[in-house]
Amino acid sequence: MMRFSCSKLTIERLDPLVEPGNIPSAHMHQVGGGNSFRSSMTPVDFDPVKESTCTSCSFSEDFSNYWTANLFFKARNGTLKRVPQLVNMGLQADGGLTVYYIPPYDGKSNVTAFAPGFRMLVGDPMLRSAENQQRQLCHRCFATINQVPFGGAPCTGEDTAALPPGMCTGGIRTTITFPTCWDGVNVDSPDHKSHVAYPESGSFESGGPCPASHPVKLPQLMYEIIWDTRQFNNPDIWPEDGTQPFVYSMGDGTGYGQHGDYLFGWKDDALQRALDARCSNDKCSELKSQTADEATACTIKQTVAEPYDGSY
Repeated sequence: MMRFSCSKLTIERLDPLVEPGNIPSAHMHQVGGGNSFRSSMTPVDFDPVKESTCTSCSFSEDFSNYWTANLFFKARNGTLKRVPQLVNMGLQADGGLTVYYIPPYDGKSNVTAFAPGFRMLVGDPMLRSAENQQRQLCHRCFATINQVPFGGAPCTGEDTAALPPGMCTGGIRTTITFPTCWDGVNVDSPDHKSHVAYPESGSFESGGPCPASHPVKLPQLMYEIIWDTRQFNNPDIWPEDGTQPFVYSMGDGTGYGQHGDYLFGWKDDALQRALDARCSNDKCSELKSQTADEATACTIKQTVAEPYDGSY
């Protein structure tokens, strides 16, 4: 499976998928990928490969955009402070997120890479309970920053859909996993979800078949974000009743509203070649890579000027 970093491109109140053209969008996001990210990115007509001049991701042919909500700490006195991100194990970046493209686990089946103009959304920022939550969206509470004990596959064991209720001495990992079946026709849909689906039985991991309505098997796209909560592990600043104090940027203190957005932007057939070759981690003979310094140097200025560090 491909596993690589997309460093922080920007922290920005824009959402070209759910709120195209709106400046500002309803809530703040952290964004990785190609530097052509903007408020409007019309499917097919807007080509991130042509419009971008750099990418914050490890592979220099990946001008896709990946974005999620930000996490904040709400202190007892009501002030908010953004939770910084830790780089995932074995990678180098400035914050951002870890991106996975996973081929079938049987080691021999192939999948179809996303088409130009493709985009999708998983999760619902308005959810505040587990009801109607999509699959494999979860949080893991780490005891150490080197992720020991690791805890097994994502969204198993003690992982929770809600934000962890107690202090996590090694930080909190958010996992966001996207559906893996496509209708083969539409690169988007009005809700940004209906053109994709989950296997009709089993799971992607178990090789479950795609439904007839969505027959094209896609790679499993997954994000991981490691929130560095260590500076906030002080009982004196937590709520007096002991409830967890973290809140996502859309005002969600439950964690059920966590969500991820994806806008495809790989150059030519690079992603298909990498998937067919079953490239591993952030090195691939089929792809051009760049150094961590080159990736972290790819940033853009905020369109909507808004502070996001410090207390307020």
